[in-house]
Amino acid sequence: MAQERLQKILARAGVASRRESERLIAAGRVMVDGKVVTRPGTKADPGRQEIKVDGQPIGATEPHQYWMVHKPPGVVCTASDPEGRPIVLDILPTEARERLYPVGRLDMYSEGLVLLTNDGELALQLTHPRYQVPKYYKVWVEGRPSPEAVAKLRRGVLIDKGPSAPARVHLKSTAGGVSKLRMVLTEGRKREIRQMCRAVGHPVKRLVRVGLGSLRLGDLAPGQSRRLTPRELDELRRSIRPFSGCKPTGDGVPNTARRRGK
Repeated sequence: MAQERLQKILARAGVASRRESERLIAAGRVMVDGKVVTRPGTKADPGRQEIKVDGQPIGATEPHQYWMVHKPPGVVCTASDPEGRPIVLDILPTEARERLYPVGRLDMYSEGLVLLTNDGELALQLTHPRYQVPKYYKVWVEGRPSPEAVAKLRRGVLIDKGPSAPARVHLKSTAGGVSKLRMVLTEGRKREIRQMCRAVGHPVKRLVRVGLGSLRLGDLAPGQSRRLTPRELDELRRSIRPFSGCKPTGDGVPNTARRRGK
């Protein structure tokens, strides 16, 4: 087998996502032929070299698993938590938890669709900015956003570490001093929607992710999980293609981008 980047090898073996594997390497937790490796770009040959994580040899490539969970509020969207809080893997059947990790994150107080897998390649494509995979949300905010506020959200607003990317935003209803928005983002920055809504004066009351790419949460109940169907997985894979250009739409978000391969 030819040499490959170490983080790609770890991801394919189901150890962690590529990004998490990079962190493992940088932290000095990975060894190749008995030597600690700390540079993520290092290449290795898993067919000829011994690779260990935390002193344990990585296994052969594991069968890929794909699970959808409905994360309720109060659950941490990580594979482990040093504070002992409930984690999203707890929602899975016990036999399905080993070596799976969440694709992207929802903050502790948000809820909805989270995909868990040991397929590092798919995880990278779903989260890398190059692919601009849309994430779909229902968002309840304080007050009633004005047309100007909605327009700002569509164009992008200044949040932590720079302006947010354009988003699709639609005001669906208002009742009892709370408005319901439908938002579609192609970024995955930390607490992005909460920051965006706060920036225009309408703090989030509730946030539910209802879609990721072609996946939809559907009627999966909070705290429940299920495997992806072969059809869902096939549609998800076929929908992921890198953007090579785009045209703006009326709501300010790229919607008719030219994708490579078309």
